[in-house]
Amino acid sequence: MPEPIQTYVRKLLSIVAQLQQDYPKKKFTLDGRLAGDIGEIIAEQKYDLELLEGLVKTHDAVSHGKYIQIKTTMKRSLGFGDIPDYYLGLRVDEEGNAEEIYNGPGTLIWEEIKHLKRPKNFLIPVSINKLRKLNKEVPPHKKIKLR
Repeated sequence: MPEPIQTYVRKLLSIVAQLQQDYPKKKFTLDGRLAGDIGEIIAEQKYDLELLEGLVKTHDAVSHGKYIQIKTTMKRSLGFGDIPDYYLGLRVDEEGNAEEIYNGPGTLIWEEIKHLKRPKNFLIPVSINKLRKLNKEVPPHKKIKLR
């Protein structure tokens, strides 16, 4: 049985801190693909969903016929690209614990940001605060259930 994902996150952050100390000219961050994969594992353990295998455009998981995009950050915003059926946004802290930032239909987010210009990487950054506000508008029956 593998160690809890939180144990691995703490180890990774410890390595990042040591790299930053030893090589101060560079900033080492846990983001991108690695943070996304960590978030997907946390989501699978915490929510009633199954991860899709490999890389699938727009969606990362499925739950009772609902396709879900999972986005994870350790910073102040989450990326939004194609409009997913459901969007699960998580913020992972230094202990490896995840806070639910948004859990609901992707269209609700899209209606708030569709006027924004897409950056070169195609992902529109959406602030944690905006997503938290939108999350309060999602009725319970439109959320992915916890395990």
